[in-house]
Amino acid sequence: MARPYIEQEDIRTFLAASPSAEFVWHRDREDRWIKSLDNTDWKFQLDNKTPTTLNKEKLFIPKETYHRLIKGTGDLKLKVIKVN
Repeated sequence: MARPYIEQEDIRTFLAASPSAEFVWHRDREDRWIKSLDNTDWKFQLDNKTPTTLNKEKLFIPKETYHRLIKGTGDLKLKVIKVN
């Protein structure tokens, strides 16, 4: 399955041209922090939580926790910091 983003080092760019169906619930194998590099109307949602905006706030994603992005307008650039 192709990923709905372009990755360059620790920056992921999610393209507005990607179909919304590509942004599915998934889990990661490690803890990580994410932070939007720009103001955006894209949202982030953890399992059993209300979606939250990504406006330059740093968010923690615990490993093995279901989460997803909710597509907004324009491209989304995220800094992803994996925690060992």
